[in-house]
Amino acid sequence: MTKEFTIGETVRVVALPPYIKTAEPMPMLRPPDTIRLREEGIVTDRRPGGYWVVRFDRGTFLLDSQYIESITSEAESPPASHVEPSSPADADRSDD
Repeated sequence: MTKEFTIGETVRVVALPPYIKTAEPMPMLRPPDTIRLREEGIVTDRRPGGYWVVRFDRGTFLLDSQYIESITSEAESPPASHVEPSSPADADRSDD
């Protein structure tokens, strides 16, 4: 099953493919170290076969959905410092 992303979504590289294909009209293969692990990019288009066009600082490349993950879902979750007390008794202790 391929992952689904939306256009404009920020994604992160979770694994490097054996090579990187540019998303130019005349695609070229680049070495995998053209992008870095955990580098963030923006999804700009979807291509057949589970490929996504992702714009990074060093260019725009075609990546299979298995090599990227969404990072916007992490940004929506509250940080650990904002955890609500689990019971009213815990809330009373924080006022001391």
